[in-house]
Amino acid sequence: MGIKLTGDQMQYITLFENITGARVLDCVVSENPNRVVFVVKKGDMSMAIGRKGFNVKKVSSMIGRDVEVIEHADDPKEFIAKLISPARVQGIRIVEGEDRRTAYVSVHPRDRGIAIGRDGSTIQKVKLLSKRHHRIDNVVIV
Repeated sequence: MGIKLTGDQMQYITLFENITGARVLDCVVSENPNRVVFVVKKGDMSMAIGRKGFNVKKVSSMIGRDVEVIEHADDPKEFIAKLISPARVQGIRIVEGEDRRTAYVSVHPRDRGIAIGRDGSTIQKVKLLSKRHHRIDNVVIV
């Protein structure tokens, strides 16, 4: 199952790659909050961010949206932990059902709000990208 991208997403990826030199694996455009999330190849994070965040700031000003950069990980637990950061993850358990995979993420009690995000924006991002990259159908914060 490949990732399907819209024309806008492909334009954002091209712009981001041209400015940063980092390889983008995925792009998600969100209206609330007004941001674009780029998933970059493992090892390209520092190149993507740039010195003192210069690349992220430049792309953000060019597209008129906040920009978030996530480094890809082949291990689904590591990937989910990166998606939920800066919330402190205490453990992740992936349960395989007959036709579903669910990730149960335990976070520090004080970081529960960070893991969920305002109006559930962070957990929605985690669910979407976990499904697209690791075929995880649901993510539950416990």
